[in-house]
Amino acid sequence: MDLKEYLNRIGFTGQYDKANLDSLFTIHKLHVMNIPFENLSVHCGEKNTMDLHTIYDKIVKSNRGGWCCENNLLFSWVLREMGYKFTILGAKVFNTLEKEYLPMESHLINLVEIDGKPYIADVSFGVSYQIWHPLELISGKDQPQPSGVFRLMNDGMKWVLEKTGRKQVVQDKAFANSSLIDKRLTKTMYSFTLTPRDADHFLETSEDLQTKPESLFMLKSICSLQMPTGFRALIGWTYSEVTFKEDTDLVDMKEIPDSEIEALLREKFNLVLVNKFTPKNNKANYCI
Repeated sequence: MDLKEYLNRIGFTGQYDKANLDSLFTIHKLHVMNIPFENLSVHCGEKNTMDLHTIYDKIVKSNRGGWCCENNLLFSWVLREMGYKFTILGAKVFNTLEKEYLPMESHLINLVEIDGKPYIADVSFGVSYQIWHPLELISGKDQPQPSGVFRLMNDGMKWVLEKTGRKQVVQDKAFANSSLIDKRLTKTMYSFTLTPRDADHFLETSEDLQTKPESLFMLKSICSLQMPTGFRALIGWTYSEVTFKEDTDLVDMKEIPDSEIEALLREKFNLVLVNKFTPKNNKANYCI
């Protein structure tokens, strides 16, 4: 494993021997702009793992993306190599349909401390809720980013991350009522405590997410990548390009036939899959 190879993968050309806030902001943004949030392995007959070397080979050497346990675990290694003081944390994703948190800590994030100030680094929540820069761990403070305003709240027992976005305007009216259009302006994303975790803490979760029939990641194939003007996403056969505007998000959606999926993944996400990919977009009992 080579830090320089990772930095080349994300297009970082600055100094990597200074563990300061500017460098953290830069590598965080470059990661989400160049490495997709995706669960395509689950739909290619492949196995996701918590083994760091395997994750490194997949994301850095094979030019793939990954889900949170992969991307954020790899990012924790990057933080260590660059000399940052960090702690792995576990978060419970909010079930937007049941309006409660999922029982397991299925989301891996990193707490980074710089000059005595803590920040939350999360390079792998994906789609419209992906933060581009780390968030200062301070309760009640609005922290604007291109996709909307993020806010961390603390009730004395746990921290909660929420986001307030903009109205989504769909270009093609045929998709106006698509289940993939999120009409909520403010959404709770996840909760977490400051209890340190390690990679093994997520072993059972990683297995469940890719084996249990009710898992969102079993029911839907998801690939998203942030862009300077918004983000791209392929969920099942539905491809979306979302452009952030001052008061709205413009959404351009279209259905992609099976024969064009491979080319789209290559052209829009810079992904080349080795094994046969079977898209899925089944109804899920919770959503991200």
